[in-house]
Amino acid sequence: MPLQTIMIMKFFISVVAISILSYWLGFFFPWWIPVAASFIVAILLPQKSGVSFLSGFVGVGLYWFVYALIIDVKNEHILSGRMSALFGLPGTASFIAVTVLIGALIGGFSAWGATLLRPTR
Repeated sequence: MPLQTIMIMKFFISVVAISILSYWLGFFFPWWIPVAASFIVAILLPQKSGVSFLSGFVGVGLYWFVYALIIDVKNEHILSGRMSALFGLPGTASFIAVTVLIGALIGGFSAWGATLLRPTR
């Protein structure tokens, strides 16, 4: 199997692992657990630093988006509407986008930090 195919498969496996681990650990731990999940997966599945950042970014961003959307639909957009008005954002979708971006960046930096902590070969 070509090396590029292996790298792509490892990227998708790490994205799915981060999202699933964040979901399951979210039942038992506080809201910041996706950062730890991103760190753990980046340690267990070694990748280059840029790819590791991207997998943490996408994995936590995907989880955070689905989680925020579920919460927003359950409370009929009341909280996101008030928070978007408080921050001067044009609508509820922009507030969700900003929160997803912040969560994804933190997840990406967590995975990147885990990659930089591993010893080089």
